[in-house]
Amino acid sequence: MNVSERNSSFLPRSLPWSVAVVGAGAMGRGIAQVAAQAGLSVRLHDACAGRAGEAVIAIRAEMEQRAAAGKLSREVCDVACARLASVEDLAELADRDLVIEAVVEDLEVKRGLFRALEAVVSADCILATNTSSLLVTSIARACARPERVGGVHFFNPVPAMKIAEVIAGARTAPVTAQALRAFVADIGHAPITAADTPGFLINHAGRGLYTEGVRVVAEGIAAPHDVDAVMQEAAGFRMGPFQLFDLTGLDVSYPVLSHIYREFFEEPRFRPAPLLRRQVEAGLYGRKVEEGFYRYAEGRPVPRAPEEAPAGWAPRPVWIHPDDRAVAPWLSARLSALGVGVDARQRPEADAIQLVLPVGEDATSTALHRGLDPQRVMALDPLLADPRRLTLMPTVATRDEVRDALVGMVRAGGGAATLIHDSPGFVVQRVLAMIINIAADIAQQRIASPGDIDFAVCRGLGYPSGPLALGDALGPRTVLTILERMQAFYGDPRYRPSPWLKRRALAGCSLTHLDA
Repeated sequence: MNVSERNSSFLPRSLPWSVAVVGAGAMGRGIAQVAAQAGLSVRLHDACAGRAGEAVIAIRAEMEQRAAAGKLSREVCDVACARLASVEDLAELADRDLVIEAVVEDLEVKRGLFRALEAVVSADCILATNTSSLLVTSIARACARPERVGGVHFFNPVPAMKIAEVIAGARTAPVTAQALRAFVADIGHAPITAADTPGFLINHAGRGLYTEGVRVVAEGIAAPHDVDAVMQEAAGFRMGPFQLFDLTGLDVSYPVLSHIYREFFEEPRFRPAPLLRRQVEAGLYGRKVEEGFYRYAEGRPVPRAPEEAPAGWAPRPVWIHPDDRAVAPWLSARLSALGVGVDARQRPEADAIQLVLPVGEDATSTALHRGLDPQRVMALDPLLADPRRLTLMPTVATRDEVRDALVGMVRAGGGAATLIHDSPGFVVQRVLAMIINIAADIAQQRIASPGDIDFAVCRGLGYPSGPLALGDALGPRTVLTILERMQAFYGDPRYRPSPWLKRRALAGCSLTHLDA
């Protein structure tokens, strides 16, 4: 007998449901608020005496403020306030149709709560966990009736982040998952179906930005603010990885990173860097303590000194290698607009900067295999067409005056330029390639459909594009090249291409193309 047949007798009640939320922290409050605003009867409980009552007062006050500002209708506000209540005893949840757990991210705590809930609620009540990283199956194992247990993972702040992952554990009844998807849709959020794997879909997909951004800094290639600036102003992300760490709080983010790494049996793609543990040990969590990767004053980052041209720089002509002129046809015009003299001859002048545009390679290797003088070579990232911020890097042998001349000309001409140390893949290439590769492997493992992957990452993580669509825009073959060259350079399996990416790149297919 399969799981579906074994659980076919379980039928949850029909909507509209009465709901309970256990845990009155930020997530629990948000879930209770959106459920009440959808017109559902909601009871909020917390193990800490009085905390649920305080949370209800705060939720009502927030809804009243939104109504006064015209952001919430008066009718919705009044109904929601009337339908939201706090309770001090779990026994007062006995008549609920759906109970959502939003307590501390600790497996034994959650299991204990679910055992206690099973002793209280009715036989047809659905129990849902809002866990962000623990397996739903592991939590449901504590229950006598795991078929009624599912995952519904919201994102903070819940009223603004209108998406939730619906996860079926190994023994979750299909009707349970179906009912949870209906619930998520009824409260105005987009339900995304994800498999029960560490990090589910959205947190899993977010590993590339975090882990590769940290790898760049840990390797001494660039400073945190440089990585963030490049990801924002060149790649179009709203925030870079270190801004996100500071916003979320490293005391929250680091355990999730470590947990997902362990749960995937130390998959190299998800390997955190020791840099993060050092920050945690120092208590440098981010905004909440006014110091993390940035310093803060009254919740705002302390401004950094403006970028300036290096002292004593002198202009030089820039010669773009003929092999690279077709790679970035926009570059000559961009440099000319910044007042940079471009040498268009086949061979460079004696004092010209030799500019190369490697894809997946470092500047030193590129200079040497092209037979160029590494003392005169600078590299520029050509991956994205005419980005607002240019990323420049020297070889290990580039002369100071050559380096300073290129950076000085760009900045003196009003351009934004980030100078990094030599790296295969610069910053944007390697970070985007990892984001795309992890998304491709999520598709390969059938954790979610390609369409859901792209939609969920855009909605849940705020990326400028879905990762698979981004891979198509850059070209799957280009992404494959970046990863293969980085893997060859480092000998690190973290950069091995996903089978999903590799097959489609070689076949000339879209990364959203499904198997036959």
